[in-house]
Amino acid sequence: MKRIEKPWIKLKETIDAEDYELIGQLQERCKEHDQTALKLELDYKLAVNGNEQGVQEVNEFMYFDGQQLIGYAGICGFGGPLEVNGLVDPDYRRQGVFTKLFELVVAEWKRRNSGSMLLLSDRLSGAGQNFIAGTGAVYKHSEFEMFLKKDAPPAAPDQLAGITFRKAANADAKEIARQNAIYFNEEVSEEAEDMILPEEEEKRGMTSYLVEKDGQIIGKVNLQLTTKLGAIFGLGVLPEHRRKGYGRALLLLAIEKLREENAKDIMLQVAAENSNALNLYKSCGFEETSTMDYFELK
Repeated sequence: MKRIEKPWIKLKETIDAEDYELIGQLQERCKEHDQTALKLELDYKLAVNGNEQGVQEVNEFMYFDGQQLIGYAGICGFGGPLEVNGLVDPDYRRQGVFTKLFELVVAEWKRRNSGSMLLLSDRLSGAGQNFIAGTGAVYKHSEFEMFLKKDAPPAAPDQLAGITFRKAANADAKEIARQNAIYFNEEVSEEAEDMILPEEEEKRGMTSYLVEKDGQIIGKVNLQLTTKLGAIFGLGVLPEHRRKGYGRALLLLAIEKLREENAKDIMLQVAAENSNALNLYKSCGFEETSTMDYFELK
């Protein structure tokens, strides 16, 4: 264990390229040491940088020893409860680094008065699980992270069932909110300012598509592509169009679109209790790589 000699903390609303590099290096050290997964959303956060003026809300908490970043905690908001994940350099643990960062996170959460907060930890992370247990947070749900196998075959044309993607515009925000409420038990806000605007999300690297069959909307999906990774989020088929093979066609089409954009790897996340979706993803070439547990703090 290395003793902390020159501690200081940096608080920011968004990360910049330098922060991204430092946090990414710390993440790789921790992943190699712990053999566990993290959900820091760094690419998404970097894309947000520069879109806001001034510091309205603190989302980035960075703990330094001199010039070395030794701890990080981050807040993410995707229209629901705040999500918190973080890490500490293996050489600097058991010195209260994450305890201090979490105190600052809790103070920011209370300042926002934003309802419940979700704390995330890989199921295999003993340190993460133990820390969360000490906060009093209650287990809520789990998600499997899944990656597409390298040898997964491309979709045959007849598997796509005549389905097409249409990039969503801001005018589609209400429809996307309606579908999210169906798929993820989210509340539908009638306030325009509370809705996720697709064109703004696209600037941050997350592109929303409405899925159509014969000109009729049957579902939606979000695709994210960084230099390293293609990701599939928010995939769903409307109830009246299920059991017709559209879910498989939608997933295969999403994979093909990411492959066309030269994604090196393709991943998605699925609720552990969603056995139908899990079986679909496995049958299309995805395999589980980690399990992320979510704990709710009220």
